[in-house]
Amino acid sequence: MPMAQKETLPQLGPVVVKLMQGVVYRDQHEAVWRDLISLQVQAIDYLRVIGLTLEVDEAEGFAYLRQVDPDESVEITIPKLIQRRPLSYPVSLLCVLLRKKLVEADAGGGEVRVVLSRDQIVEMMRVFLPNQANEAKLIDKIGTYINKVVELGFLRKHQKEPNVYEVRRIIKALVDADWLSDVDEKLRLYHEYTINH
Repeated sequence: MPMAQKETLPQLGPVVVKLMQGVVYRDQHEAVWRDLISLQVQAIDYLRVIGLTLEVDEAEGFAYLRQVDPDESVEITIPKLIQRRPLSYPVSLLCVLLRKKLVEADAGGGEVRVVLSRDQIVEMMRVFLPNQANEAKLIDKIGTYINKVVELGFLRKHQKEPNVYEVRRIIKALVDADWLSDVDEKLRLYHEYTINH
């Protein structure tokens, strides 16, 4: 008689560890995502003890951790576990431009994925960066900004096409709707910054 397959119950440990490693995506981490959704309340309670809060966007399919703001916590002060790192002007500019692309795609009601080639990203950024005599050097610089945004998890390289990237929806957490509402003004300021530097 064949043995019944053992049903595995969701476990909090692997979920928390995966969250500590970075963003959890429904499409990349299916088993962890499933466990995360079923153990969401327990995860929130556990993480609060160490000064973290769980942010889950089920509609977009991602979850991540952020530090609890001091005014949100009534408990004792907890040292920061997640460090904030300021982004350079070009990297923050690229994040804004990518977020704007997501908004345009969502408004168009078409494809939910936003996929851009390296050349498209270079063209998007070129307008806001100081003119350089050496075109190849400018493209290399933009390549380093793209790599940084990939490292931050806001862009994902296409597996089969090396110069194609998908904009990850986690960027919505960095560049939120309120901040984006005056994006045209921010882009105008970036453009002025470029002209003056």
